[in-house]
Amino acid sequence: MKHLDLYDRDDKVNIRPNKKTEVNKLVEIWYEGSLIAHDFIDKNYWKSQQTKMEEKYIPMSETYVVSNEKDIVGFVSMMNNYLAALFIDVKHQGGGYGKGLLDFVKRQRENIQLKVYKKNNKAVDFYLKNGFVIKEETLDEQTSEEEYLMEWEKD
Repeated sequence: MKHLDLYDRDDKVNIRPNKKTEVNKLVEIWYEGSLIAHDFIDKNYWKSQQTKMEEKYIPMSETYVVSNEKDIVGFVSMMNNYLAALFIDVKHQGGGYGKGLLDFVKRQRENIQLKVYKKNNKAVDFYLKNGFVIKEETLDEQTSEEEYLMEWEKD
């Protein structure tokens, strides 16, 4: 089992594989985060995706959670070299948890690809700052929103 210790505001946090019993908490973090980060998409779309996240996407992914001493504060889901999800609880954003999770998966891979909505400026900036480059612009067929295919490669 791979663990990573981070120190954030004197709280000890760690990254570890998720447990099946935590899926509901991860879906909650994903849903709340999606509503805020993707406020340009109808909230009913996110509501309609909750069951798929719980029953299909999270279980079929390699998912790691980051927690402080009390709670799970975020997670990252990988499908081979594709970053399928990186979400931090809205109450804990800005504390370095997202970068910690991203650095954790970067240490395990030679390259990573992801898609991010073009209008999600905060996420686009985050990935650019963390070494990703925009490879192409595509259209998400489910939402009709423009998105970027981004990629990171180990030096």
